[in-house]
Amino acid sequence: MPVTSKDPTEPTNGPAAEEQRSLARRLGMGWRLHGDGRHITPGEVVAPDERLAWPQTIGVGVQHVMAMFGATVLVPTITGFPVTASLFFSGVGTLLFLIITAGRVPSYLGSSFAFIAPISAAMSQHGIGGALGGVLVSGVALFLVGIVVQRAGTGWIHALMPPVVMGTIVALIGLNLAGSTTEAMVSVPLTTFSTALTIVVCAVLFKGLLGRLSILLGIIVGYLVALAQGQIDFSPIGEAAVVGLPPFHAPEFHWDVLFLFLPVVLVLVAENIGHVKTVGLMTNRNLDSSNGRALMADGLATTLSGLGGGVGTTTYAENIGVMASSRVYSTAAYWVAGIVALALAFFPQFGALINTIPAGVAGGAGIILYGMIGVMGVRIWVQNRVDFSNTINLMSAGAGLIVAIADPTLDVAGMQFGGIALGTATVLVVFHLMTAIARWRGTEPVPADPDENPYESSEPGRLG
Repeated sequence: MPVTSKDPTEPTNGPAAEEQRSLARRLGMGWRLHGDGRHITPGEVVAPDERLAWPQTIGVGVQHVMAMFGATVLVPTITGFPVTASLFFSGVGTLLFLIITAGRVPSYLGSSFAFIAPISAAMSQHGIGGALGGVLVSGVALFLVGIVVQRAGTGWIHALMPPVVMGTIVALIGLNLAGSTTEAMVSVPLTTFSTALTIVVCAVLFKGLLGRLSILLGIIVGYLVALAQGQIDFSPIGEAAVVGLPPFHAPEFHWDVLFLFLPVVLVLVAENIGHVKTVGLMTNRNLDSSNGRALMADGLATTLSGLGGGVGTTTYAENIGVMASSRVYSTAAYWVAGIVALALAFFPQFGALINTIPAGVAGGAGIILYGMIGVMGVRIWVQNRVDFSNTINLMSAGAGLIVAIADPTLDVAGMQFGGIALGTATVLVVFHLMTAIARWRGTEPVPADPDENPYESSEPGRLG
């Protein structure tokens, strides 16, 4: 049992006890018991360094597993990655995140939808090994960004990617994925649109936890519709073992696809910074000093995932919703969630069941989720009051979006650049080129110093 200041089974005196408590605090596991452990004090929340009694904590942890589940398993299902390996590294990543942030930032790290497009492109050329190489490189890049942020803050990120640029990059990733839903809409329309309709209805029909499980409920209803039409093959379930190790895979590195993954790093930066800010506001704590640690933790989690066969990870807004509704921000509940995800990874039949999710269900969920990625970029524009009467903002965003939606593929010196990479490069080049010329000529208002007008990162959406 992790050490807490009120756990009667732990030694309370002597150097050994103090050393044990000090280690627990450094690892973010030195939770204090909140009140009587069974009830939340009126007008208060259970802070990250507090916990309820273990039965209540386990119950909240299971809610976090349910909240992350639909989106986390959907990414490997869409991309063809092993579900149990992705769950394994999702659980490992969550526990690492809690340790690296010293328990200050409660978060679950689930599969990131931003990886779908580059993984699919890499899989088509080099198989799962080539895709894992891209995931690994993304993780290393994010980790390095975290080191710089920990030392220098986030001002340089805001200067490189002001709101109009960051919002465009997030939006173009979602819009670039739109074409991947076309085949499902045409070939199995009933399954596809039943799934999508269920997600949108459940999101507003139910309150509390059920409302936050709309993706999972949509998958279940879509699955039943597909089953009624004979679109599901159950034979792989019987062929799988009941208990066993996840199917790990080693990465391969191919320069022609690695650059497809770099725009994803920018999205992960925005999501992590947004998550830290949101949790800080909800717990009334200044967590700015944890931005670098959060980025390093997600980077390390994604790196390990790329080393062994999982999808890249990111923070999840569904779990923020669970915290908001339960008023429990305890990282102890996230330890429970991470351990449960790890346990599920050792049941191959469970992974085989998830792999029976048909294309229509994945396509229907994609209609909603890819659209939400796109609109999350728009939300960054709105929250930061981006002025599109300014020619710089208008042309930068417009050019980047069009290139990404057109989705060209260019081969340069043996390296392949797709719509997302080219759209990202376009918005960065156009924005900074126009800004430099406008500043020189005085022809158009240019962005303010980011230190004077700090960038407001969008709080995470239901990206997965």
